Amino acid sequence: MKLVLDHCEGRYNSSESVLTKGGSWQDAILSAVLAQTQSFVRFGVCGAIPDADRHSLAPCRGTGIGEHAGERPSTESPWVRPQPPQSQQPQSLVSKYDKAIFQKTVPSDQLAFLNAFAGATSNDLVRDKQFRKLMHGVIPDCTFHYGRDMSLIDALEMVLRDSPLPVRIRDGRYVMLSGRSGPYLAGRGFMWIDLQDGIVLGGFFFHPTNGEPTPTATVFSKQVKEESLKMSQLPPAFAEDMSQWSAQAGIPPVLTRYFITGSNRKIVLEHDEDYCTSVVGIPAPPPYICGQMNADSADVDLIAAYYLEQTNHATNATAWMITGDDQIAWLKLRNNTCSVGPDPLGCHILMTRERTRVIIGRNLVPHPAHR
Repeated sequence: MKLVLDHCEGRYNSSESVLTKGGSWQDAILSAVLAQTQSFVRFGVCGAIPDADRHSLAPCRGTGIGEHAGERPSTESPWVRPQPPQSQQPQSLVSKYDKAIFQKTVPSDQLAFLNAFAGATSNDLVRDKQFRKLMHGVIPDCTFHYGRDMSLIDALEMVLRDSPLPVRIRDGRYVMLSGRSGPYLAGRGFMWIDLQDGIVLGGFFFHPTNGEPTPTATVFSKQVKEESLKMSQLPPAFAEDMSQWSAQAGIPPVLTRYFITGSNRKIVLEHDEDYCTSVVGIPAPPPYICGQMNADSADVDLIAAYYLEQTNHATNATAWMITGDDQIAWLKLRNNTCSVGPDPLGCHILMTRERTRVIIGRNLVPHPAHR
């Protein structure tokens, strides 16, 4: 199987090194100015690179779906992208949460036992028999590729087991356990439970080295069977806790995001955060930083949509990719269109998100309406 997408030479600010060390946005700006002469590889759809063509593309090496690909170090992968600033940037998300997308929620009386684990280690909870039964009931029964093919629940247990991180219960309602003990590829994960509404979601982060975009964060739940999904459709409390978990685990805010549904289908978990909108108590970053983050989030969603389309949304797909003629033609159309307007970056974002919706829309599987 051959997959199509590209990487290209690009320029990106390197202020993340300041921010991840606790610096201010003023420090980040200075760092970015000093770094303007630096260039490094940036994967994507060639952003504002107008003359991107086949000569800048990575060689193709398809490994098929479900194979244990010959994985190379992530520093060699054409999909490695520089990491933007960490949690210091605000992320404004207009909630479009619809509880109806969650099916077969867990009765609250079956979750009451979790209160006894507040402050205990995540390892203690993940080894509890009652909790393990809960995990099997809400984690999709699918094969997941974490370095090699394994069940998704095995991958999650691998990063949660022996975790000393505490089980946190926020507002007496939202439970979070997490772990960073993945033995390779920076594997990290969490589970999130709403004790009141019976909603359970999990997450897994790692650095794939098998040709797909990297790094990736995959959210999952048997309770969701949607064919397309944006972050704003998930519970606001989950989005808040996942953002905090990402910051504490050193995970970049803009990266490839997937969602594995109860239909054992991997879909794009689209970015619809606005990184240029301030939130309470936190000012928005400078426009040239947050605007680039909005553009990057649009780019990674488009790449993910192409990748999933070409791999038939398999939960354990592995492949190397190059760009096909249709994508090259669209890139040139977008770059030519956006180069003549008053707002090139805004045009880039709009056209990229529209293209993503087209790719996602042509792969939807009809389902009955929620009742």
